[in-house]
Amino acid sequence: MVKMSKDGLFNSIMEKKLYPRAHENRKKVSDPSFQGPRKAFLLASAKSFVMLQVLFLGLFSYIFGAIYHQSNRVHNIEILFVDYDGGAVGNSFQQAYQTLKGPSFPTLIQRTPTEYPSAINQIHHVCNVDYWASIYIANGASQRVEAALTGLGSSHNQSDIAYYIWNEARYPAVVDQVVSSTLLLLSSTARIIYAKQNWTTTTLSPTAHQTFTDPWHLTSINLQPTAQGARLIYNTLVIVFLLIQQFFFLGTINALYDAFQIYTRLNPHRIFFFRWMLSAIYCLVGSLCVTGAIWAFRSGWQVNGNQFALTWVSLWLFAHANFLTLDVFTAWVPAPLVPMALITWVVLNVASVLLPFELSSPFYKWGYAVPAHCLYNTLVDIWSRGCNPVLYYALPVLFAYEVSSSILCAIGVHRRCHYAMVKMDQDAEALQVRIDTALKFERNKMREQREGGERRESVESMRRDREELGVEIEREMTRLERERSNTTVVEFGPSFGYH
Repeated sequence: MVKMSKDGLFNSIMEKKLYPRAHENRKKVSDPSFQGPRKAFLLASAKSFVMLQVLFLGLFSYIFGAIYHQSNRVHNIEILFVDYDGGAVGNSFQQAYQTLKGPSFPTLIQRTPTEYPSAINQIHHVCNVDYWASIYIANGASQRVEAALTGLGSSHNQSDIAYYIWNEARYPAVVDQVVSSTLLLLSSTARIIYAKQNWTTTTLSPTAHQTFTDPWHLTSINLQPTAQGARLIYNTLVIVFLLIQQFFFLGTINALYDAFQIYTRLNPHRIFFFRWMLSAIYCLVGSLCVTGAIWAFRSGWQVNGNQFALTWVSLWLFAHANFLTLDVFTAWVPAPLVPMALITWVVLNVASVLLPFELSSPFYKWGYAVPAHCLYNTLVDIWSRGCNPVLYYALPVLFAYEVSSSILCAIGVHRRCHYAMVKMDQDAEALQVRIDTALKFERNKMREQREGGERRESVESMRRDREELGVEIEREMTRLERERSNTTVVEFGPSFGYH
């Protein structure tokens, strides 16, 4: 008995049992007939290789550039400083700022109490995004601290000396580090400077000693606390998932339209209206799901039902505007380049909301015209109850995408219908060529039979047979086309229409 090696057994199974025809009629790479296809294959592969490498190199460079040297641009973050006290405490904060001042520290803009008579005025300007935050020294703060140190007064309230006002909902991951942490550092440095300047050898009472070592606590006035873990992905993964969600459904819709030959059967106006309504309903439901997920995992975040509804509507507008924009890509960009256009669009949107423009290169300010930037700032305005008033430019930009993309999509539907009819005519012409070829072959065969004396039928009979053959071929092709239309098997996945 001949023993078969493991490789031979594997090849035998693969060739004869599992896929018996996989190795039939195969040519060698060196076969002359394969030279042309091989060259074309290598050229196409090389072209795709270069295009993808250049594309992703550019995208990586773009998104890394958006966050490049952000720590050196922290000084672009402006913070209001008002000293209502005018004493030693305020002076300590000013000296502390001069010590910490630099590219990696926010800029303190000092204003007089006359310009900002109360904390309410500061809250208004922080809410109006004139400043990222505001820090102020309470009136009489120095006197209360000095009285506690000298024993002339009772222990003072350490939380009623210095305050800072900020809105954590506005880029929470950034303001926690760039605003809150730096102001706490400023306060700590000011306490050290105050202690050095007010050092005394006099024996302090226990209360005075506690005051000396810990004279004040910087009190936070947070306009919208946003401390839940999900806040980290509101301006990243939420944007990415919304865009990909629209792209997947768009690819499915295009596949269905192709499979059921909608472009050759209905009026273009009806097709566009139905596509627009279907996409609007899809985006409405999808946005509701996203909003529901945000609310389900808000983890004690103080937002109400009105904010839920406004968030839902804003996400719907963004999702539908992007659905139409992606549809413009599929209608006008060559099909092989559509995925490249999608990933580029995703990166451009995400890069526009990764960081505030104050921390990025001025080049990236063109992101004001990107839908994701408008959406995120609209959401901040909603979540912080109007403390990010950017609707004057954010909503017009989103509506501009909605209107312009709708117009281009309508033209794109007409384009698809045109090329669908062209393709149908080409298919009909190809069918007619096959029929003519079959008839020509039959005529030649009959002519050869007649010239050879082997003809057993009359000329009239041959003409009738040819006509019957043509009718039968057309009938069979019509039947096959009808069966294919009635039993279409739809393969879900991206399809980008006719070009």
